[in-house]
Amino acid sequence: MIGFLRGKLVAKTPPLLTLDVNGVGYEINAPMTTFYNLPALGETIQLQTHLSIREDAHVLFGFSTEADRVMFRLLIKVNGVGPKLALAILSGQSVDEFHRCINDNDTATLIRLPGVGKKTAERLIVEMRDKLPKLEGLSQNTENNATEVSVGRSNAKQEAISALCALGYKAAEASKMVQNIAQEDKSCEEIIRLALKGK
Repeated sequence: MIGFLRGKLVAKTPPLLTLDVNGVGYEINAPMTTFYNLPALGETIQLQTHLSIREDAHVLFGFSTEADRVMFRLLIKVNGVGPKLALAILSGQSVDEFHRCINDNDTATLIRLPGVGKKTAERLIVEMRDKLPKLEGLSQNTENNATEVSVGRSNAKQEAISALCALGYKAAEASKMVQNIAQEDKSCEEIIRLALKGK
């Protein structure tokens, strides 16, 4: 099992990033909560990781905090929640926000996440309630706080739409989500964050 990776950030196109660890490029799927905290390309970062082994692929997931990784691992144990949906949930909410939804039986907020219907929201509340103590006390500290733009400003909105589609939104819905966001000097990550907040 790969517990963490420390290396140079060489590419970031949500939800995929590439880390150069001593000459080996690791492709890592990461939630938007991790992308918000990534430094500029070429900087060294460390990510907590989870390796998912399927019949047809080995997929590596990376997280900027231990709390995100713990929540991801708890989510994929819920009946009907796979790694893709777990990543979408983590992208749409912080661990603290998710914790609040579970405690408050807030299915309405959960349903706004891509791929989460009424039944899935109810199942999440029932199955995650007992697991929440495992999330308490975990540091939400993010060491890398600078968010840099990895692509030109001109196509940041298009990159944001692609990332939202990869997270499970339909193309028309993703386009509508970013349409009304004033681009100005916003990076792809900032546009996605605003789109998810407005959802």
